[in-house]
Amino acid sequence: MARKKQYNEAEVLEKAMFLFWSNGYETTSTRMLEKEMGINQFSIYASFGNKEGLFVECVKLYKQKIKSITDILEESKNPITGIKQYFYDFIEFSGKNEIPKGCLITNTINEFGTAKETVITNDAISFTQHIRSLFYNNLKLDVTKDIETLNKQADYLIVAIASLAVSSKIFPKELVNTYIEHTFINI
Repeated sequence: MARKKQYNEAEVLEKAMFLFWSNGYETTSTRMLEKEMGINQFSIYASFGNKEGLFVECVKLYKQKIKSITDILEESKNPITGIKQYFYDFIEFSGKNEIPKGCLITNTINEFGTAKETVITNDAISFTQHIRSLFYNNLKLDVTKDIETLNKQADYLIVAIASLAVSSKIFPKELVNTYIEHTFINI
């Protein structure tokens, strides 16, 4: 007979997500996960398979949480205002709990790069492409822009949000806000 879990899987998963988000995949040890999640290694592996399986579930949870701001971007009817608001919303989202963590996806790409094909990197790349498509679709609402301009601006914005994800971890909020405002001067 299988033993009943003595913990709430959603709660321990959220704790693991914040730990990975703050420290990165490689730096986060199983011991750190046990301490933060409040469960032992056996329970972690029984629920999630291994550390990579746990991380994949954490990325899924992250995407569910960030959906609250990507949905707003998806529904925006004003190209520049909608994207700019996404940038500000992202900064607020990534700095909850008073610890600026940047973006879990950007942090993951920075840590792993894109050369090594894994479930983690493929998922990170797919998520980034999704955000770029949201930028493109918002920009497309301006019917005066041609396809080449739309693609260049969407590419520029995906690089800008990645830069913002890193910058938000180290620079004061005023500097980050200035960066956001200047990002949209030529869009």
